[in-house]
Order: sequence, then structure tokens, then C-alpha cells
Amino acid sequence: GREAHRLDAVAPRAVYRLDEAVDFVSDRLPEESQARLTPEEVERLLAFHMQWLHSRGLQPDRVVDRRQDIDDLVVINEDDLTAYLLGEADRTGVDLIDDVDAVNVVEAHLRYFEAIGAVGPEAPLDDVID
Repeated sequence: GREAHRLDAVAPRAVYRLDEAVDFVSDRLPEESQARLTPEEVERLLAFHMQWLHSRGLQPDRVVDRRQDIDDLVVINEDDLTAYLLGEADRTGVDLIDDVDAVNVVEAHLRYFEAIGAVGPEAPLDDVID
């Protein structure tokens, strides 16, 4: 009983593997984006995404056996994320021929998070509207 109670308080383990994420995202991009983006560019965009999440406290250090202690509601706005990726791509020399490629990478990356169990429920519309 004690072990079950302890495990109930611990966050489930969602393991993020960058090489797996690159393959997952690349496979799910529309053909047009697949033709324009190299796997290296996809990897860099995913790394930018992870940096963005970390800056918002959503990729904490030392998560193994960490108690579920997130008290604040955090809503991810895909438009803000896409704008960040476009800015980082421009700043670091990742050549995005079409801005829609960043949108497609974001959507596919969020599907990867869902597949590994790393995201919570979608926020109700009234929580998103400012």
C-alpha cells in the first residue's frame, strides 16, 4: 500500500528521445515540408521548441521520481511558439523557405508529446482567450 501511494504522487515517466522525435516529426510532416526541411533542420527546430518549453518551466531538471507539484496552470499558445521558432531559425541561420514549415513542425512535435504521454489535456477555450 505504501509503495502504491508513493507511486501515485510521482509524475509518470515520459521519456523524450531527440532522435526518436526527429523521426516521428519528419514522418508526419506534409510532403511539401518534408521536401523543404532536412532532418538536421527538423532537429534544430525541435531543440528550439524544447528550449522554449524549458524557459516556461515545462522541462524541469531532475524529473525522475519527482512529486507532481505543478500548481500553476500553463497554457501553450502555438502561435507564440511558432513565432519563437521562426525568430530562432532566422537568428541561427536555419533557412526556412516557407513559414508554414515551422507551423507543421510544431503540430507534429505536439503529437509526439501526446504519443509519449508528456502533455496534459487541452485547455478550454475560455482559458485561452485573454
